[in-house]
Amino acid sequence: MRFKHLCIISVTAAFFSCGNDPLPKPKAMLRLDYPQPKYAKVDVRLPFTFEKNQAADKITNIKLDGISNSSGVEINYPDMKGTIYLTYKKVDATNLENLLRDAQTLTQKHTIKADEIESVIYENPERNVFGMFYEVGGNAASQSQFYVTDSINHFLSGSLYFYAKPNYDSIYPAAIYLKNDIKHIMESIEWKE
Repeated sequence: MRFKHLCIISVTAAFFSCGNDPLPKPKAMLRLDYPQPKYAKVDVRLPFTFEKNQAADKITNIKLDGISNSSGVEINYPDMKGTIYLTYKKVDATNLENLLRDAQTLTQKHTIKADEIESVIYENPERNVFGMFYEVGGNAASQSQFYVTDSINHFLSGSLYFYAKPNYDSIYPAAIYLKNDIKHIMESIEWKE
């Protein structure tokens, strides 16, 4: 009998003492290290120059079909599965207002998926470059966009797109890195007169 009680007490003690209390696990994020950006001036056979990050694989000049007076540049980042698209349009006496409206409308189309859209005015009177930079937060297709113009001859817009399903948590480190690149492109624009 004593043995039976001793076994029951031992089993009961073992049962209650072996339970591991659940501990909350700390939040973790994937750590992605990207190279420190190194910028070099690029001439793309269009009426402007800019500085691009040497981490970009290649630059491709493209002629945009169906869009009058437009040319474009693709700056590819294959390691981050992203591309910055630049679209250049010649300004004339009648189209500046439409170009500005189209650039702003393109950004506003992302409000369906975006958590927020932050806009920052950009002005560089020495280079005659004026425009707007947009940072789009959330699962939108494009996380960063801008447009710049001299209001007389040149209009340039730029957008960052990833060729992956937009999941902001997953692309966040690359989106921040490339946001800084697209912002640097905008700030280094020089018109060729």
